Amino acid sequence: MDLPEYAYFRGEIVPYGEAKVGVLTHALNYGTAAFGGIRGYWNDEQEQLFLFRPIDHYERFLNSGRLLCSENTHTAEGLRDITLQLLRKEGLKEDCYIRPLLYKSDEIIGVRLHDLTDDISIVAVPFGKYVQSDTGAHVTFSSWRRVDDNAMPARGKISGAYVNTAFVKTDALRGGFDEALVLNNDGHLAEGSAENVFMMRNGVLNTPPITDNILEGITRRTVIELAQAELGLEVMERSIDRTEVYLCDELFLTGTAAQITAVTRVDFRDIGTGEMGPVTRQLREIYEKIVRGQDSKYTHWIEAVYESESVAVK
Repeated sequence: MDLPEYAYFRGEIVPYGEAKVGVLTHALNYGTAAFGGIRGYWNDEQEQLFLFRPIDHYERFLNSGRLLCSENTHTAEGLRDITLQLLRKEGLKEDCYIRPLLYKSDEIIGVRLHDLTDDISIVAVPFGKYVQSDTGAHVTFSSWRRVDDNAMPARGKISGAYVNTAFVKTDALRGGFDEALVLNNDGHLAEGSAENVFMMRNGVLNTPPITDNILEGITRRTVIELAQAELGLEVMERSIDRTEVYLCDELFLTGTAAQITAVTRVDFRDIGTGEMGPVTRQLREIYEKIVRGQDSKYTHWIEAVYESESVAVK
């Protein structure tokens, strides 16, 4: 991956090489950080870069910080504005990924969350597919369980918790799979390694509830709204058993990085026909138009980066 030219670091935009922390940094030693992920989508016809739901992403980012007893004074709108400045300076004219990080920056020994300095950094890099076979992923159920909210806040993007994700994803990839599904401690489906999950069964779109130790996904929320408003589907947020997944008609993963990834095989069992289903395909097409500024009904979800360009939404 190519490194960015610039970073927002300690209150200003600096060359990326100057954005450095010491090896004793608290967040590096103890995982006391929270991160976010925002996608930017380049529209060739309009010559414009669009951010998808940046305020929603930054509100969740700041809430993750609150779980870590953060006392920073940033607002979602302020972080959005900093991100726009950074992207304009970076000059990206391709799909990209923005990574904000809120971290305990003191260089000390000792585990705690209070009486520490909270710093924020932001970088942006070119970014394509997260799951390469996103039209027909083959996944497996992981032997690892999803972190429990009473042990590690599952609804926040807490950096230390993503060691759990690393175990899950590493075993899946080394086993020859594209991704993994993770059960919670009650034995119900929670997530993919770093994605929310949706399942079509008997004409109903089902997804695990936020109380089943899942991340409160922005893309998940988007898909629920689109499935109801655009496709007229019934959407149920309910606990899902493992064997239901084997018997479902369609399965897909959602997330900022994964976008809408079709799953066509689970543990060597075909899902439905073994090919991407019609609901998944329609949602992918609708989502693609929205994020690139091609659907006038959903312009409130996107933010144009370059001020000099007109946003001519079709």
